[in-house]
Amino acid sequence: MPEKARYERELVDAVLDAAPFCTVAAVVDDLAVALPTLHSRDGDVLYLHGSRSNAVMKSIIVRGHACVTATLYDGIRVARSGFESSIAYRSVVVFGAVTSVSDLEEKRRILDGFVDAVLPGRSREVRPSTDAELRRTLVVRVSIDEASVKVSAGPTEDSPEDQSLPIWSGLVPATLVFGSPVPSTDGAMADGTIPLPGSIRLLVGEGA
Repeated sequence: MPEKARYERELVDAVLDAAPFCTVAAVVDDLAVALPTLHSRDGDVLYLHGSRSNAVMKSIIVRGHACVTATLYDGIRVARSGFESSIAYRSVVVFGAVTSVSDLEEKRRILDGFVDAVLPGRSREVRPSTDAELRRTLVVRVSIDEASVKVSAGPTEDSPEDQSLPIWSGLVPATLVFGSPVPSTDGAMADGTIPLPGSIRLLVGEGA
């Protein structure tokens, strides 16, 4: 539905930053492949990562461009008919040029950004990545050259005839909720004396 399309860059960035993961499309051995993966954004660049043997990442590097999508599920739009019922969502499609990142220090900075994109502040609480780990990780830079957003929100679009029917309609919102943290029981964690770090307290709403 073209009327749901939006092109404001601020909205593109907002959806990318809020989405917990993205999907990368590629052609691998003449087959279409879609890979769900984590991402992080820095200005006009979207970063992806994977193992050095990751076929999808290697394919987009060779081809020099990528298509990346991300979707936020906001709830169910419950109409008076199955035809008009739908979900509430915000989705983004990005097309852009691809380059790989080889400098180890740049990789370190970007991968710390991945950690903080998932769990803000966590990169300062964990040990730094080793050079060996950095060399084993493929980091890909996708420039946000073209992007569009589709937004489905608001009341349902029942026809005037259906609006007179005695059938419930409306919106059922949906949100992502984190549960109570479950600690590891190995190594230094075994005696249960290590407290929750600030990043996880903030994530579950217990304050810093």
